[in-house]
Amino acid sequence: MLWACVLLPQLALDAVLRRLPDPQAPLALVTGAPQLRSLHAVNATAAQAGLRPGMRLTAAHALLPELRLVEHDPQAQAHWQRFLAAWAYRHSSLVSAQWPGCIVLEVRASFRLLGPWPRLQAQLREELTALGFSHRIGLAPTARAAQVLAGLRDGMALPHPGAMADWLDRVPVRRARLPDGAGERLQQMGICDLHALRGLPRDSLRRRFGLPLLEHLDRLYGQADDPLAYYTPPDHFDARVELGYEVENHMTLLFPLRRLIGDLCTCLSIRDGGVQRFLLRLEHEGAHTDVEVGLLAAERDPAMLFELTRNRLERVRISQPVLALRLLARELPSFVPASRDLFDQRAQQTLPWPQLRERLRARLGDASVYRVAPSGDPRPEHAWQRLQTDQQAIDDAPPRPARPCWLLPQPIPLRDPRPRIVHGPERLESGWWDGADARRDYYLLETSQGQRAWAFAAPGERSGWMLHGWFA
Repeated sequence: MLWACVLLPQLALDAVLRRLPDPQAPLALVTGAPQLRSLHAVNATAAQAGLRPGMRLTAAHALLPELRLVEHDPQAQAHWQRFLAAWAYRHSSLVSAQWPGCIVLEVRASFRLLGPWPRLQAQLREELTALGFSHRIGLAPTARAAQVLAGLRDGMALPHPGAMADWLDRVPVRRARLPDGAGERLQQMGICDLHALRGLPRDSLRRRFGLPLLEHLDRLYGQADDPLAYYTPPDHFDARVELGYEVENHMTLLFPLRRLIGDLCTCLSIRDGGVQRFLLRLEHEGAHTDVEVGLLAAERDPAMLFELTRNRLERVRISQPVLALRLLARELPSFVPASRDLFDQRAQQTLPWPQLRERLRARLGDASVYRVAPSGDPRPEHAWQRLQTDQQAIDDAPPRPARPCWLLPQPIPLRDPRPRIVHGPERLESGWWDGADARRDYYLLETSQGQRAWAFAAPGERSGWMLHGWFA
């Protein structure tokens, strides 16, 4: 096996910065008791002004009065680690978020599908950058060694066990992620690297530092199996973004909405699924407004889903300030992409039909775009029906004589003195069960001006023509 470790050095901070329109503005995460507030993490702009993690809040405000503060939430950090584990699941079936601040995934089995390690590593970095998370990546035959390599040097790769063991022997004990702070204690005892540590008697190490230290060393060097807790993707999507301020217009909501839609599509690609119905909830003070988004077929294109959600959001009146956004999708059906011709002649500027259809529904209303299917009723005004979804199959129309392409909404008298009968009659008697009984004889007529009309008269009559449609 070959493991890649994605180290997330500022996960909590990146989770906040990625939802802000201006991530370059000075910002810090704060923690601690109200009377002893301190900085937990700072972004690059705040660091350039002299702010550091652990600094008291009063000193930080003295250096940078315009500093924006966000409360550090450890639970939110765990949520985003699970989100990135879900993202990594699209690249490997063995993913673990067992250790805080990093994701490990087995990549050797993915080489045949995704290409060799340099190509896969570039893809991982590109996607992580697009998601808004800073990262360091290491590769090694064991998951713990990959974690150590990522912490020492970004991009370090040792795919061969022999080279990995030689390199690990030179790792300082303080950087080897030894359990229970054993690295600092060993350093103070004069044991500088793992080579010196492994040369000590195991019984003495177990008595002084406990069994976890020996287990860590064995799993680090691949001498024992590492029982990792593997990630399993959830069967729904539920994400929430607190805005941190009151929003009263639609435009300000578009940036966090785009992030939510992007996270949803990342989750869909992991499951190789799509979404057909989801809910966007605008949270107010003590209330909420729900915006339901329904599609005719499952989709997962982020640009299309964002456009549809934005169109529906713009039709909602914001009566109270919005404090948070929540996106909830409980049903994630399988996704079947639309078939395309091998030599597609469609212009690049045109939209595929599924995207155009959903855009029209979002702008004109759900009932304005539908499919037409034949029905078994012989009456012309009831011979077709509307279908709102793509799941319903359309049966073949029952065999009938020729029908006009242009059917009038209501029959009107035919104003022609000398129509000529071309074909007919076709007797139609139906509708006795719904109170709209129809007894008619239909004819194909040619008018004095050469037009071909579809008209009917009372059974047995050849006068009092009622025009019902025109043939092309």
